[in-house]
Amino acid sequence: MAKIIILVPNVLFWNYLLLFLGIVFQSVQCRKPNHWRSGHATFYGQNQAPATLGGACGFDNTIHAGFGVHTTALSTAMFKGGQACGACYQVRCDYRADPKWCLRSGSITVTATNFCPPNNHGGWCDPPRHHFDMAMPSFFRIARRGNEGIVPVLYKKVSCRRRGGVRFTMKGQGNFNMVMIANVGGSGSVKAASLRSSKTKRWVSMSRNWGVNWQSNTDLRNQGISFRLTLVDGKTKYFYNVVPSSWNFGQTFSSRNQFF
Repeated sequence: MAKIIILVPNVLFWNYLLLFLGIVFQSVQCRKPNHWRSGHATFYGQNQAPATLGGACGFDNTIHAGFGVHTTALSTAMFKGGQACGACYQVRCDYRADPKWCLRSGSITVTATNFCPPNNHGGWCDPPRHHFDMAMPSFFRIARRGNEGIVPVLYKKVSCRRRGGVRFTMKGQGNFNMVMIANVGGSGSVKAASLRSSKTKRWVSMSRNWGVNWQSNTDLRNQGISFRLTLVDGKTKYFYNVVPSSWNFGQTFSSRNQFF
């Protein structure tokens, strides 16, 4: 008579399998913010001079800030009170939704430098809509000319690739200090900023005055300055002795290191 053998699953094996699947699931969840999302895009202005494209983020001009002309204003839901300033987005026209006006292979990476204000009457920049009001050179990299000025898009947030170091522009007057922080790589947008002067030698938190302009109530005249920046993705870097003690208002200083 043949023997019947019953195989009992190894409990330890299944525990390890469930643990492995859990790690894989968490990994997928961590990548979720970078998936493609739906929105719409319009364009503003002609081929304007860069100085006119600084916008609500406070960049003096996009060339000086290191972004060129490929910039965009964001709707209320995306702008987040200025926290999105400096962030980079890959945008492509949704060809399946609008094959008439979308370029099939059109794609562009733009930097958020401006705010598209809501009209509170169902406008494209009203919450909760996700909308890009792009500079013209960027818009016509993804859409055909002659359209009605609005196209459906797919977008995702991407890492910013910058040339050179982070730029710190000293603004203000007297004992009022404000620093414009530009050309930030990595996630591109600064969540928190601190400074340390050569005299105090302690880190002092700065507050966002508006956009990419950060304020300090410390008198920094005739002092060298270091900075500590934390981006929205949690990465923190130190920029030691970027600004020499001989600095003047209006001057810009670049760091040797960068976010990647």
